Amino acid sequence: MKNQNGTFKVWADANVSRQIEDTVLYGYYTLYSIILFCVFLWIPFVYFYYEEKEEDDGNTCSQVKTALKYTLGFITVCAVLLLIGAFVPLDIPNKKNSTEWEKVKLLFEEFGSSHGLTALSFSISSLTVIGMLAAITYTAYGMSALPLNLIKGTTSASYERLENTEDIEEVEQHLLRIKSKCRDGRPLSSRDRRTLQQLEERLRTLRRRERHLESIEKSWWTKACEAIRPLKIVWGVFFIIVALLFTVSLFLSNLDKALHSAGFDSGFIILGTNLTNPLNMLLPVLQRVFPLDYILITTIVMYFIFTSMAGIRNMGIWFFWTRLYKIRRGKTRPQALLFLCMILLLIVLHTSYMIYSLAPQYVMYGSQKYLVQSNKTIDGQPRNVTLVSKDCDADAPEDQCIVTRTYLFLHKFWFFSAAYYFGNWAFIAVFLIGLIVSCCKGKKSVIEGEVDDDDSDMSDDELSVYYH
Repeated sequence: MKNQNGTFKVWADANVSRQIEDTVLYGYYTLYSIILFCVFLWIPFVYFYYEEKEEDDGNTCSQVKTALKYTLGFITVCAVLLLIGAFVPLDIPNKKNSTEWEKVKLLFEEFGSSHGLTALSFSISSLTVIGMLAAITYTAYGMSALPLNLIKGTTSASYERLENTEDIEEVEQHLLRIKSKCRDGRPLSSRDRRTLQQLEERLRTLRRRERHLESIEKSWWTKACEAIRPLKIVWGVFFIIVALLFTVSLFLSNLDKALHSAGFDSGFIILGTNLTNPLNMLLPVLQRVFPLDYILITTIVMYFIFTSMAGIRNMGIWFFWTRLYKIRRGKTRPQALLFLCMILLLIVLHTSYMIYSLAPQYVMYGSQKYLVQSNKTIDGQPRNVTLVSKDCDADAPEDQCIVTRTYLFLHKFWFFSAAYYFGNWAFIAVFLIGLIVSCCKGKKSVIEGEVDDDDSDMSDDELSVYYH
């Protein structure tokens, strides 16, 4: 709606601008409502449907009824979040002499106080906090694990197979020694029986590893990966550079909030930028040339998705200290895939706030400018007055700079903003810890995660139920 010099275009009067803002806002209503539908209805229903299908091979009607019964609990949670959001008080104690916080309150008042808006904003913000926890757990670790795994590569399948064969021979010899104790009819001691059972489990695992290694050694995909090994190293170096760029930008943005925001009870919201970071400088410049900023934003989102999937692939899906599922190529349960979709959806939702942390100027005002008067003096006397363009910031007049709808939507509740602030510090800490751990670890096994001693997932034979 503005020209490059900061003036409004002829057609962009107050009514037109308000209509455009409302249209964008309704678009957010629609998209966020779809997210609520997926998180609280569709994905839980499909998950419980597969759980019932696994336990009972009865008629489909009973499975649907049972799945709906369990899904009703998620619908109740969604209704509670909407009710809390509709009636939660937004007023908080004012900080004395905090003109910045007063400006934030004016922005929120301008945005409106609709109960429907606050209800939806509260629900989405609650999901965003869960997405933040998922990003701290998986994305931060994946940002270090993915590039370093690409650089280091995996061990040779033939070498692993040779080592595995030696382990099988060793376990078999140990089994023969124990079984030889009962050849004359004497019963084994309880200790020998436990050892025998453990060795038999170990032998089954090693034989499964042998089958997997033999299959991978003959696979054309393995040969293709060996051929493109230099390209994977280049991608790994690129990904680690991007990860460091994101981390530095996030650190500078959080440091800016720590030094210049209105404090905890304002959600560490900061208007304008005092400490610049690379992304915050680059995105407003790219926005002037369509669609360069969209390309960069898409790249950032896809990068978070790839690193999140790498983190989930390496760690599996956990609930506190219990691993629920593994993500394995061609062998992942339908329920695990649904969990994966849910986690990625919440992480992408959190990316909306993460981009604000990385580039607050871009998210709030973009490349908007406004005109200010510049008085020139000659010999101490004012001679002429000129208008110069200036980037929109917190000091701009309210009728000259339009704050984006997404910024106001995601920052309507100060306590969520405070949680995001501390979550960003945790994200940086987990990334650095993951970087140290990934550097210290050796090369990954070529069948990393495919066969483990503590497999709680389905075995090779059980998979035939789902893939036939």
